[in-house]
Amino acid sequence: MNAVPAPLSPAQATWLVAERDIMGRLRSKAFVISTLITLLIVVGGIVVMGVLGATSGGTPVAATPDAAALLPDTEAIAVTEVADRAAGEELVRDGEVDALVLPSDASPTGVEIVALTDAPSDVVSLLSVAPEVTLLEDPGVPFGLRYALGMIFGIVFMGTALSFAMPISTAVVEEKQTRVIEILISTIPPRVLLAGKVLGNLVLSMGQILLIIAAATISLAVTGQSDVLSDFGAPMAWFAVFFLFGFPILSAMFAAAGAMVSRQEDISPTVMPLMFLVMIPFYLAIFLGENPVVMTVMSYVPFSAAVAMPIRLYFDEAMWWEPIVSLAIMAATCVAIVLIGARIYENSLLRMGGRVKLAEALKA
Repeated sequence: MNAVPAPLSPAQATWLVAERDIMGRLRSKAFVISTLITLLIVVGGIVVMGVLGATSGGTPVAATPDAAALLPDTEAIAVTEVADRAAGEELVRDGEVDALVLPSDASPTGVEIVALTDAPSDVVSLLSVAPEVTLLEDPGVPFGLRYALGMIFGIVFMGTALSFAMPISTAVVEEKQTRVIEILISTIPPRVLLAGKVLGNLVLSMGQILLIIAAATISLAVTGQSDVLSDFGAPMAWFAVFFLFGFPILSAMFAAAGAMVSRQEDISPTVMPLMFLVMIPFYLAIFLGENPVVMTVMSYVPFSAAVAMPIRLYFDEAMWWEPIVSLAIMAATCVAIVLIGARIYENSLLRMGGRVKLAEALKA
């Protein structure tokens, strides 16, 4: 007599569903190709940035030995020593250097700049005597850097969330249309099924983010841009932590939205409000990134904390306890949203036909 297999525990069933989703995506050529393209873009951008930084170098100037001793030790200029003025002027006329620097007793700076038609402004400013400057207010963070960080974190958050949370909705509708869902929930409870879908896509999304971080780290190290790595390492790590808490919120909401409809053509209007929740942080971080009130509020809103808090931490605008409080809020929100999403998901899975109203989906 054959032994009856023991029923799966909730944890085993959850991982079984997660593994099914993970392997299904990994077998998808579109998913693999898109991931490789993303990694190539990241690595290529870093390599190009390193090449441009290496080739830009300093302004080439010629100088006699006496003048070279007076020049500051900086990478802003590349000095070529010449024997005398005639040799230096010949390099200037040939275009090999932008200027010739000579010692001069008549100049208050002790040097004279010889150029062909126009003296390079960076060399002039470097050798000029600057007056003492006192700033009454903090000049603040350069907008370009804040804009770049907002765009990077916003694009990664929005792209990853839509790439992994949105397909949950379409998969749920497909399972309803093909009646596969009836077979699944006959052996696996709906909440366990939802937990497996969330877990599987969380593993995939976090894996992709970690791959991007690893590729960026290796590329920066290989191209000799370790200073950039030391600056942006902490913000990237914080982004990964906040995304880990934020993605289950979005995936549970997208799964619930998918369960409320029975046709693929009804998905778009149902998930549109959720897509706004994903896209709004991106635009706020770009256009209102310099507003401290907006960025502070975004740091505590679960849907935007992954974008705003790492930026504030990078610029030392957040106290040490703020990310902890924000993560606690996200964890509490995650539990609440997942429970509500599970209720909607469970009550809507077997309802066919028109779109299920939210009030009906929340009823026991």
